[in-house]
Amino acid sequence: MSMIESPCILVCSIDVKTGFCFGCGRTIDEIGAWTVMTPECRREITKNLAARLETVERKPRRETRRTRMARSSRLEQGNET
Repeated sequence: MSMIESPCILVCSIDVKTGFCFGCGRTIDEIGAWTVMTPECRREITKNLAARLETVERKPRRETRRTRMARSSRLEQGNET
């Protein structure tokens, strides 16, 4: 059996607004059916993934202790931008 190529980058989380995965841009149905789709069908979906990913609203990253300390330091120095 040959390996099936996948656009998955292991960032598996679905944007509730668009229904697209934050990592690869596929829908949950496309992800579930990927291994049984024809190569032509997978190629057709793959063509649209970049455009789909542009519509996904990325979640803001959590502020880490390091970035919080750096921001505080800039504020103390009057360098906050």
